[in-house]
Amino acid sequence: MTEETKTRKEFNLLPSQKEELATKNSDNLKIGIFGGTFNPVHFGHLRTAEEVHEKLGLNLVLFVPASRPPHKNSSRIVPFIHRWKMLELALADNSHFTLSDIENRRPGKSYSIDTLRHLRKIYPKPNSLYFLLGIDAFQEITTWKDYKKLFELTSFVILARPGYNIRGTYDLLRSKISGYYEYDEENNLFSHPSLEAVHFCQVTLLDISSTRIRKLVSGGQSIRYLVPDSVKEYIEKTHIYQG
Repeated sequence: MTEETKTRKEFNLLPSQKEELATKNSDNLKIGIFGGTFNPVHFGHLRTAEEVHEKLGLNLVLFVPASRPPHKNSSRIVPFIHRWKMLELALADNSHFTLSDIENRRPGKSYSIDTLRHLRKIYPKPNSLYFLLGIDAFQEITTWKDYKKLFELTSFVILARPGYNIRGTYDLLRSKISGYYEYDEENNLFSHPSLEAVHFCQVTLLDISSTRIRKLVSGGQSIRYLVPDSVKEYIEKTHIYQG
C-alpha cells in the first residue's frame, strides 16, 4: 500500500484533496491537527485553521472531532455522526482541510496522547505534526493524560490574542515540561534541543462560539453568517439543537 493510498483510507480525503496530496513529498509533510467537539463547527474554527495553514505553510489541516472528550459533559454533545456530517459539509470546498474519525473508532475517552501516537505511526518523522490549541487550553495542559509525552510527538501552535504576554507560557514550559525550552524571538516560538517546538500564532479570533450558536437555535433565532450555509441547513433539517 502506498503512502497516498494509506492516507486516503485513513483520513477519508475529499476528492479535491487526493490529487493535491499526491504531489507532496510524503516524507516531509507538515500536518496541522485541529481537535475539538465542533458542536457545531463554525466560521471561527474555519478562519483559525485557514490562517494557521497559511502562516506555517502546512500541507493539510486535519480536523479531529472528539468522540468522548474527557474534559466535557458528553450528555450536552450531539452524537458524533451529526458533528461529522457538519464538518464534511463545512470543509467540502477547501482542498487543504480534511477529516479524521480516529477518535470515534477508538473505544473509551478521546485522549490526545492516543490520537497523536496513532498519527505518528502514519506520519513518522521527519514529517511534522502541529497541534492547534487555544492559549487557555494550553495553560491547562498539565491536566491532560501523559502530558509530557505530547511534546515528544508534536509541535504545538498556540492560538494567541494580539499582545498576549508569553511569560506565563515560558514559566509553564520551564517548570512543568523541561528547563531547556528557550524563546526564539525572531521566529516567535519556544525551541528545545530534543522536544518539539511551541509556536505562537496570532489569528483573527472571531467572537463566535458553539455554545452561543446552540442557544440561538434553541431560541428560534438566526445563525446565518455564524456557520456555513450548508451547516445551517443541516441543523435546520435535523433539529439537533432544538428542544
